[in-house]
Amino acid sequence: MKKFPVLLLLFSMALCAYAQQQLLKPNEFLGYELGDRFTRHHRVVEYFQHVASVVPNVELYKYGETYEYRPLVYAVITSPENLKNLEQIRLDNLRRTGLESGAPATKIPIVWLSYNVHGNEASSIEASMQTLYELADPANGTSANWLKNTVVIIDPCINPDGRDRYANFYNSFGNRPANASPDAREHREYWPGGRSNHYWFDLNRDWAWLTQIESQQRIKVYNQWMPHVHVDFHEQGYNNPYYFAPAAEPYHEVITPWQREFQVMIGKNHAKHFDKQGWLYFTKEVFDLYYPSYGDTYPTYNGAIGMTYEQAGGGFAGLSITTREGDPLTLKDRWMHHHTTGMSTVEITAVNAQRVIDEFDKYFRENNNNPASPYKTYVIKGDNQPDKIQRLASLLEAHAIKYGHPSAGKSTRGFDYSTQTTQAVNLSSDDIIINVYQPKSRFITTLFEPQSKLPDSVTYDITAWNLMYAYGLKGFALNERINVGKAYQPKEVVQAPVTGKPYAYVFRYQSLSDVKFLGALLNKGVKVRAAMKPFKVNGESFDAGSLIVTQRNNESIADFDQYIQSLAREHSRRWFAATTGFVDSGKDFGSGYVNYIKAPKIAALVGDQTSSLSAGATWHFFEQELQYPITQIGTDYFRSINLGNYDVLLVPEGRYRMFDEETMKSVQEWVSNGGRLILVSGALNAFADKSGFALKKFATEDAKKEAEKKDKEEQAKDVLLPYDAAERNAISQTISGAIYKVTLDKSHPLAFGLGDAYYTLKTNELYYSYLQQGWNVGVIKGKAKPVQGFAGYRINKKLDNSFVFGVEDKGRGTIVYFVDDPLFRNFWESGKMLFANAVFMVGQ
Repeated sequence: MKKFPVLLLLFSMALCAYAQQQLLKPNEFLGYELGDRFTRHHRVVEYFQHVASVVPNVELYKYGETYEYRPLVYAVITSPENLKNLEQIRLDNLRRTGLESGAPATKIPIVWLSYNVHGNEASSIEASMQTLYELADPANGTSANWLKNTVVIIDPCINPDGRDRYANFYNSFGNRPANASPDAREHREYWPGGRSNHYWFDLNRDWAWLTQIESQQRIKVYNQWMPHVHVDFHEQGYNNPYYFAPAAEPYHEVITPWQREFQVMIGKNHAKHFDKQGWLYFTKEVFDLYYPSYGDTYPTYNGAIGMTYEQAGGGFAGLSITTREGDPLTLKDRWMHHHTTGMSTVEITAVNAQRVIDEFDKYFRENNNNPASPYKTYVIKGDNQPDKIQRLASLLEAHAIKYGHPSAGKSTRGFDYSTQTTQAVNLSSDDIIINVYQPKSRFITTLFEPQSKLPDSVTYDITAWNLMYAYGLKGFALNERINVGKAYQPKEVVQAPVTGKPYAYVFRYQSLSDVKFLGALLNKGVKVRAAMKPFKVNGESFDAGSLIVTQRNNESIADFDQYIQSLAREHSRRWFAATTGFVDSGKDFGSGYVNYIKAPKIAALVGDQTSSLSAGATWHFFEQELQYPITQIGTDYFRSINLGNYDVLLVPEGRYRMFDEETMKSVQEWVSNGGRLILVSGALNAFADKSGFALKKFATEDAKKEAEKKDKEEQAKDVLLPYDAAERNAISQTISGAIYKVTLDKSHPLAFGLGDAYYTLKTNELYYSYLQQGWNVGVIKGKAKPVQGFAGYRINKKLDNSFVFGVEDKGRGTIVYFVDDPLFRNFWESGKMLFANAVFMVGQ
């Protein structure tokens, strides 16, 4: 762990000298009262530096940096005696989990308080300063007593980039004094708002997937501590009372009775403090403990008491806003509420320190010795595509999940993810196994179990995320324990020998790493072709999509062979040196079925008509993962740009008003002249059933009338629906993030590299008929049924025999339709390959 340098940046040398001698309150340090303005991130960091420099029981650590180069820090606060023994306490806690060997000697619970994961939920970072002060203040005997047997970690701001985006907005537009009318400009953030990070990701949905640099760095340090209690501070609609634990149903079944019980104990302690002040609050509603990638569920599935606290406010509240009751809600009110629950959390943990430790011990004893899950071992077949295995292995490593190879093969039985049936399994010593007899047992179960029990279908987020389907892997879930016999050995890239002068270099196209390599070739100006049909050359077989780099057309590259080989080594790609373009079977390298891949110039829509989450996922995918350039174009000035400068237009999820008759006509002309239009999820609404586009809700007028008739029959049943049944009835028409198996046309370029099957994560209720004029590359055939997750029975019926993704040829160009977003939260790995195909393979 790296201590943060204590560098005080104060307004004057006199104040600096004074600050170094005694602890200042936040208002004394900042020069204004907390709640009078939104404090920018750097000033919060400076205050934390100040406290760490003058108080002997506080240490400040820098654990990372954001995409915009702001520091990520956390403070550790405990008694001076504990601080001297801090490394022992930390290691003892890891020994307690089994992540470190040996017997623990200390029994000190760790409370971790995380603030401002959503940048425009802006009160909690203010609360963090007051909480730090009251815990660190030597004159505060109550806090000092708690800290004798408790370590507190404070991360003041998980999302500094989003925080400052919001603070800068409000400090630019806010009235002085604040205007409390909800109509005022200061309450209306401009797109994309401050909620998300630099790439417009929701960091509170990224704890498990680790797509963002903030998450990656935070989880690394989180696993170095493994706290007993974790709080994630949030804000909600400004008319809502405060929410705190216990959480709403559904609870995932891996959550223990103690984790439920202590949530109640904490809630009652908060209620005691709120009751004294007459503050309104609610519990056991809305915010459940199910989806594993939240700031409350991830800690919960890793042994902590994980909780979300929700204060009224959000990006709408500003410094003051009038609620529907006619009362003012101020920033001071908001931070005070968060400060109160933060201190209450430390209090109740300190009072129950012994039991907190004992139950934590019990949690990990069960994980390591007697896990409750019926599935004891998860098997990833060794013959899966190596890059896919490696990407999953990297994620497992980041979460300190143990895995490896069995010592020997054996015959057994298990659940087959590809068929959703139990059948015979031939385990090989090359397979990768993850058994649940380890510290991360319950977390592993949530990631891989074939079906997650859903006690209540009214839930806050998606209900399916299984990593076997997300990564497109062949695998099994076994009821028996199989131990790791040897460490995981990634398959080495063994280069094929080059004899003589190669006619061409051939590369397989099976993974996202292959796409990244293709992008690198194109960025370097290398001319690349792709085989549209399987072929065999020099005795080696290749699938459709394989990349071919010929000497011809690349004459301008000096020392061509060394250049291509060097680039392949850099990307760990195996080359095959073909001595001839005359293939053993399939199409020769000069055939019209071997398409030249023109390096696409890509435009992507962003702006207030797009979903910032979807637009951000696209941006991050190309810039960070593929390192391939895109040009972002605002919806507000789209009509003024020359589309002819681009080969591809990406239209992410959104609600579009811009595609009027004139704009639609110009887009169609651009497509007909060779452009590729890629439409994602909600963007399809702007084009479906429109003249000139093949996408239709219903294939025929008769099908439309029949569907309308069924809808009226269903609506008739709802006429006498009781008021209290409305919510339950509504979910019959919703899909809470469910996984469906897709039937693939593997011969189409859109499906290259996907393998034998594709699973789509459906997060919306959109449905369309098969394309009558186009290529139905991915469809749901027959009766729709999720392989995992919840889908309401009414909407599920409408997915029978429905379109999922495909291509419409239009003139010299193409339109690619994605009903579901392949880049949703950028954790659906197989979706990335699908999306890349739309850009690089389709329409070439």
